[in-house]
Amino acid sequence: MLGLQNLPASVLQAGAIFLSIVIEALPFVLIGSLISGFIDVYVTPDRVHQALPQNRFLRILFGTFIGFIFPSCECGIVPIVNRLLEKKVPTYTAIPFLATAPVINPIVLFATFTAFGNSIKFALYRALGSILVALVLGLFLGFIRTDSIVKETSTPLHEHHFYHLTGWKKVGQALVQSIDEFFDTGRYLIFGCLFASLVQVYIPTSILTKIGHNPVTAILLMMLLAFLLSLCSEADAFIGSSLLATFGFAPVMAFLVIGPMIDIKNLIMMKHSFKTSFILQFISIITVVIVLYCLALGGI
Repeated sequence: MLGLQNLPASVLQAGAIFLSIVIEALPFVLIGSLISGFIDVYVTPDRVHQALPQNRFLRILFGTFIGFIFPSCECGIVPIVNRLLEKKVPTYTAIPFLATAPVINPIVLFATFTAFGNSIKFALYRALGSILVALVLGLFLGFIRTDSIVKETSTPLHEHHFYHLTGWKKVGQALVQSIDEFFDTGRYLIFGCLFASLVQVYIPTSILTKIGHNPVTAILLMMLLAFLLSLCSEADAFIGSSLLATFGFAPVMAFLVIGPMIDIKNLIMMKHSFKTSFILQFISIITVVIVLYCLALGGI
């Protein structure tokens, strides 16, 4: 205890923030890993393709909107998407799901509605923004970039070992897969949380708020702030509402839309499985679409 008391206040603050982010994120990573494990054992590629529409554009729409009934926090979405891609779900279906699931699910929309004084406006425009981004990502992956976006070193499929299992043995195998996924993803999450906590302590947000009042600059600053804070999508609306008076509607909307799609912990988890070229395209497309969307909202 004496040793902790002798540490600088900034180190103690970073440690507290690190623990709070980990405690907030780990349950959702666990849920995502459990879903991933059961998908791995119970869902065959044939079943996946039977469930998907035949038309490519309808598959993009399917991936964009399925998050409403199959929600996931952004802290647990990456392992689920990785498993879907292993099951040969098209990238133009899986990546739109990654973009929208942490935003359009009822829990996040209700939290957004509540945070802004029971205003349907913020929840509606947040959902529309995420849907627009997902559609652009889906169209890009469906018609422009058609090669693999997954690293060749990613863990190969091993489902042929599971399908002969029945009853509790199959459940047990699903839990084993979930544990493996949890620890594999968790190490990247921990590193991401540590980096995010250091950024929050040693890069004062006051620097950001003092940089101009140009609409584009304000939007970009709020997007950067969302990335640096790396908040959970169930909680970020309450932070966004506190910034409304300082930045205004459009920049806060940028904060709300980009936060669940791109943050420090997510990118580190994605770096484990996805090619760097795709991650750069992913960031670029999301940034451009959100800036244009929020500039269009500026007159509302």
